[in-house]
Amino acid sequence: MRQLTRRIIATLGLRSINSRVLGKMADQEEDFSSLPLPDRFVHKNWKVRKQGYEDSAKEFERTPDESDPAFKPFLLDTGLWKGAVADSNVAAQQEGINALCSFLKYGGIQATRNVTISPIVEKGLSSTRAATKQSALEALLLYIELDKADPIIEDLIPHLSHKQPKIIAAALSALTSIYHAYGCKVVDPKQVLKALPKVFGHADKNVRAEASHLVVELYRWLREAMKPMFWGELKPVQQQDLEKLFEAVKQEPAPKQERFLRSQQAAMALSTGGGGTGEDGGGGDGEEVDEEPVEVDAFDLAEPVNAFSKVPQDLHENLASTKWKDRKDALDALYAVINVPRIKDGPFDEIVRALAKCMKDANIAVVTVAAICVDVLAKGLRKGFGKYRSLVMAPIMEKFKEKKQSVADALGQALDSVFASTSLTDCLDEILEFLKHKNPQVKLETLKFLIRCLKNTRDAPSKPETKSMADAATKLLTESSEVTRSGGAEILGTLMKIMSERAMNPYLDGLDEIRKTKIKEYFEAAEVKAKDKPKPVAAPPKAAPSGQKKVVGKRPATAVKKSAPTPAPHIEEPASAPLHPKPTSGRSIPSKLGGPPKSGLAAPSGGLKLQKKLTGPGGAAPSHTSSPMRNASTPTHEDEPVPAPKFGLGGRGLAGRPLGKPPPTPAEPSARGPSPGLTAAERAELEDLRAEKDRLQRTNEDLRGERSKLSSQIHELQNHNAQLIEDHTRDVLSIKAKETQLVRARSDAEAAEQTVQKQQRELERVRRELGRAVPTTSPARGEVSDQIYRDPGTNGNGHQHPGVTRFDSAPAGVYSARGARNYISSPSEEKENGSLDLTQRNKTSPPPPLNKGVTSSTTATATTATGGSGSPTVDRGGARTKRDNGGAADGGGTNGEPVESWKRAAEVTSQLKARIEQMK
Repeated sequence: MRQLTRRIIATLGLRSINSRVLGKMADQEEDFSSLPLPDRFVHKNWKVRKQGYEDSAKEFERTPDESDPAFKPFLLDTGLWKGAVADSNVAAQQEGINALCSFLKYGGIQATRNVTISPIVEKGLSSTRAATKQSALEALLLYIELDKADPIIEDLIPHLSHKQPKIIAAALSALTSIYHAYGCKVVDPKQVLKALPKVFGHADKNVRAEASHLVVELYRWLREAMKPMFWGELKPVQQQDLEKLFEAVKQEPAPKQERFLRSQQAAMALSTGGGGTGEDGGGGDGEEVDEEPVEVDAFDLAEPVNAFSKVPQDLHENLASTKWKDRKDALDALYAVINVPRIKDGPFDEIVRALAKCMKDANIAVVTVAAICVDVLAKGLRKGFGKYRSLVMAPIMEKFKEKKQSVADALGQALDSVFASTSLTDCLDEILEFLKHKNPQVKLETLKFLIRCLKNTRDAPSKPETKSMADAATKLLTESSEVTRSGGAEILGTLMKIMSERAMNPYLDGLDEIRKTKIKEYFEAAEVKAKDKPKPVAAPPKAAPSGQKKVVGKRPATAVKKSAPTPAPHIEEPASAPLHPKPTSGRSIPSKLGGPPKSGLAAPSGGLKLQKKLTGPGGAAPSHTSSPMRNASTPTHEDEPVPAPKFGLGGRGLAGRPLGKPPPTPAEPSARGPSPGLTAAERAELEDLRAEKDRLQRTNEDLRGERSKLSSQIHELQNHNAQLIEDHTRDVLSIKAKETQLVRARSDAEAAEQTVQKQQRELERVRRELGRAVPTTSPARGEVSDQIYRDPGTNGNGHQHPGVTRFDSAPAGVYSARGARNYISSPSEEKENGSLDLTQRNKTSPPPPLNKGVTSSTTATATTATGGSGSPTVDRGGARTKRDNGGAADGGGTNGEPVESWKRAAEVTSQLKARIEQMK
């Protein structure tokens, strides 16, 4: 039973499943292609919607133009595209966005923009499918291509504040792609730059990463000009990270626009279709002109600020103060107000006059801040500052006499900003006037300013201005200062770069080769922005053909009516034979035209009369045209010799004719008329040769520009190398100076140590003198002298060493003969050794006390030892004996304080040694 039940249940289950599958297959087999496309766009089945999106895209591709009826249903109901872009099924959504791209591409209609931008950002750009993201981005780029970028950017900016981080990151990525494709010239970056600080402060790291990518892309186009808009609001760490990313961008070439608006495409197609071979150069110039405005600065990005209303009310009062500190503070306050990228125009006359007056201030700090204020004000007003140029330019240039470099730099920067708001023509008169200044410092700084003006001006100077500048620079070449001479050469080289070498050759004729070589070097290294001067040189060739048309077009019509080729040589040939007009003026032409019917004679005669009438005011050219023809036709009276004298060209064609000489060119049509060899092919050959010549000239110019660029790089490297060598030399000299200071410091330290030791010795001496002055503590004078003059042959116990003669061991002993010999010498020996004689020694210190019982034998022994009783030594010894006896009678012995006596003796000994050292 159980098995039977299971089989029944299985059978019933299979039947139900089969019924469901069959029902679904029936649904799938149902054909919805008959439904209109708008109905399929809103169908509840995603597969129907998907198929409808695909069919609509194919239908749009098959339309012949933008006015096809296929686009009309989707224009009447733009909400269809909103549902297609935001389809709940990701596969259908992808096809819906593709259908929108096809609609925009082939329909060229942007009416659906208001309902599709937000769904594209929220559903398309944030999709998990890469193909959907790419299609959504392509739709945004197509919207910009059809019209302009401002509405799209305005719709994208609110999504930077979305609550979902992925939407913000998707919007930032789309903005990065938009700026990469169209550039900042087409897409205004102001609104995006203002929103960047808020995005960089987002908590999500993906948002901050996309913001960094956007900033790097903007830096490719704007460089440093974008920083004033948001840079100060970023964290220092973020600034450092962005600077590292900017380093890689700085090495890249200037960016170029990759996609173009429909309006730009139309203009490009028009210029390409309307231009011929001769317009290639114009197209190239147009491209250069289009690339230059890409350099956007902070002035173009910033909004004007009404700085005049914020100027302090007491500005003029503080500037009139007698204290320089008050004047400087007032200028600092003014600087804080006007230091903005762009200033709204206002009545700044009084402020500019006050700044000009500050240029004469005696304090250089006030002058520097005033110059900085002029610089900032000129940059903020740009062209609006031009009306104040005459107020400040002369005082600034007059202050160039200040020798401090920081002041000169501030003044030069202010002048550069003033020049940027005006033109070279406005500033040239004052510059040339100050080039004659008697102060060399003013002359030098004015010279540098003129060089900067020539390099930065975008308008080439006129011929009178060029002449005045060249004359002034030529005078500077004779100055005594080498810097001034180099500046004059640089002016001429920069002018040569602007005006071309040919235009400057007349001003270099009187110069020597050394100066010409230096000018050439500056010419090759100069980088200028004014390149419009060579264009007017092509104007004279256009005037020449117009003159030829007047001569060739009118004369043949009146002179000869039957044969068109023959009149051309008659009019063009007089240039080769102008010496035969008068002898035969009226008769030669009838003889020349005698062959044709007689009815043709009246026309030439009438033509001659008309030519004679025209020779008075117009010149003798018409009369000359007839005379050479008559001379050529008189000998033969045939038509064959006529082409013979025509420059002997024969059948050589254009290849054998010189193209460089202008005179033969007007004569070529004369030979071209009768000669059958001058065909259209030869004219095409001439055009090809001219085109080849133009190409060679352009190639030559490019090579010259590259050479000048390489030369400038070499000069920069040489200057850098010289700077490094100078820095190295300065470092070596600094090290040597430090070593010299160290040696001096060591010698000073040693001298100080010696001085300290000397003072210490002097202090000890003073202490000893004080000790001597105290009678109670000092030992007896006899005891000290006894210790000094005691024979060194005795030991500490008073016993005599063997073989050594000594005084008597008694307290009042007498010198022995040996002892006297030790201490007494001849005067010559005393002089030789610089020692004191015995008399002086007796005077300075009393002799040791002798005992009362001194016998005459002892004296005799001393006398015998000294060599006789008549010697001075015996007398001194006798006298000393008497004094010693007296002293012994008065004072006691030396046994009372032996230790103290020894200490005192040692001190006296050290004192004597010190004095001896000083005497040495």
